[in-house]
Amino acid sequence: MPAPSPRTHRGRPPRTTRRELEVIAMKLFAEYGFDEVTVERIAAAAGVSERTFFRYFPSKTEVLWHQFDNEVADLRDAFAAVPDDEPMMAAVRRIVVAANRYRPEDIPELRTRMRLVSGVPALSAGAGAHYDAWERAVGEFAARRLGTDPADLIPLAVGRTTLAAARAAFDAWLERGDTPLTDYLDRALRALERGFVPE
Repeated sequence: MPAPSPRTHRGRPPRTTRRELEVIAMKLFAEYGFDEVTVERIAAAAGVSERTFFRYFPSKTEVLWHQFDNEVADLRDAFAAVPDDEPMMAAVRRIVVAANRYRPEDIPELRTRMRLVSGVPALSAGAGAHYDAWERAVGEFAARRLGTDPADLIPLAVGRTTLAAARAAFDAWLERGDTPLTDYLDRALRALERGFVPE
């Protein structure tokens, strides 16, 4: 997209968006470390007040989870549209892989985000609620397919094992990164789909 031509603005400046705040915060976290960056510092770098920051994010920790939470909503929409004749675990694999296709220019930010989440104790400690929501999205789809309650054993197992396989794929990709993330996810979820029996 071409850059906009310079214009003279009158009145109030354009409002900072959630995404702009997120990008600024991520750059600061990557450069200075998560613990060293305050909300005040993020807001100052964005040219907004701390109050504006808190309109978008309840804390600086939540900046790291914004995109992940959007993915959960996308998963739910995708599961709602799965054809009845598609096998359950094949659908889970297809949808999870599709939800994690990133543009090449977005990969550095994704790597930064993942390293922060895995390496900063405060972020790791707060991960549970976000992972639970992702797991529930998968488990509720499984429950609908199986005609059972989401709290029953098998839907819970489907949600939790899918999350575990996906996290393993992310960790392996972050460590090696020799092929796209989707390759790692597809391999891990195919293995889960067939019960880890060798091909």
